[in-house]
Amino acid sequence: MKGLILSGGAGTRLRPLTHTRAKQLVPIANKPVLFYGIEDMAAAGITDIAIVVGDTHQEIQDAVGDGSRFGVSVTYIRQDAPLGLAHCVLIARDFLGDDCFVVYLGDNMLEQGLGEFVEQFDKGRQPNPSLRDDSADGLCRAQILLTPVRNPSSFGVAEVGPDGDVVNLVEKPAEPPSNLALVGVYIFDSAIHEAVAAIEPSARGELEITDAIDWLIRNGHRVSHQMLDGWWIDTGKKDPLLECNRLVLDTVVRRVEGAVDDASKVEGRVVVAEGAKIVNSTVRGPAVIGADARIENAFIGPYTSIGADCVIADAELDHSVVMDGSHITGISRITDSLVGQQVRVSRSPERRQGVRLTLGDHSDLELG
Repeated sequence: MKGLILSGGAGTRLRPLTHTRAKQLVPIANKPVLFYGIEDMAAAGITDIAIVVGDTHQEIQDAVGDGSRFGVSVTYIRQDAPLGLAHCVLIARDFLGDDCFVVYLGDNMLEQGLGEFVEQFDKGRQPNPSLRDDSADGLCRAQILLTPVRNPSSFGVAEVGPDGDVVNLVEKPAEPPSNLALVGVYIFDSAIHEAVAAIEPSARGELEITDAIDWLIRNGHRVSHQMLDGWWIDTGKKDPLLECNRLVLDTVVRRVEGAVDDASKVEGRVVVAEGAKIVNSTVRGPAVIGADARIENAFIGPYTSIGADCVIADAELDHSVVMDGSHITGISRITDSLVGQQVRVSRSPERRQGVRLTLGDHSDLELG
């Protein structure tokens, strides 16, 4: 089985941060979102992976390389414009060949791994014509991951029949047939190639993957499903990204490799990476402090990720993500914030108030 990770989106919902970087490389607990998907595929035994890239292709290629650091082989496929998820499958035809493959959205995060999802699909590949009278051979041609949501009109929505197969699939319906939304992970066999070639662009000018899956259903092919186990987050907006950071930090194991002086406290599940220095400060976990960061006369509260080479001095932070190389000094409190790379935040003169920020790379902000 092969893997196809979709990382060509522009990330408009995370601007201004994504004016200068790929949204799939924004870090969760100091690791790019994209890396989690690659690692999930590797853990499921999927080692031949293609990543569909767009305008940020060079940054993604520089970060991921040939995939060897993850134990996989990575091929890059350029998508000139964001023309839909099914279009990504269409342009990956030569790479995919006739193999089965997993499609994974590069800015999504799942609590569950891919292993059981892949195993269920493999079991569904055993011929069983009695499951669907109208299926040519009874093989499962696609499998989707579903989860109940409160607002199904905002998602692709599936209707499941009594035998567990998907019988209807619609994109953002005004009158949803169920509350079961599609999660951004799919498995297909080679039948999907006929489907993506047969469908027409939607009203927004994209080839929708929901239309391609619905084409399979309408043409007598079995589409199965699995219910999501655990949480699922689309990290394309600031608040969901911070929530994802919180959920991942809840799983960290305490590890202190950097230097902590006698005047400092490191409490709870905290990772202090090699080369980091904690000076006259308190770090209260769960939290991650990146390599060669310096925390001085500061308080780092729960659910905070501080990137490599950052300086946090005379400041208080909690529930925030601060990316590599940023300096924050003299700020009484920053909370619920996303700060890009190489950002400078300072205050003059001193005022006591909370601050909420979304700052792109290389920003320079002085608070009065």
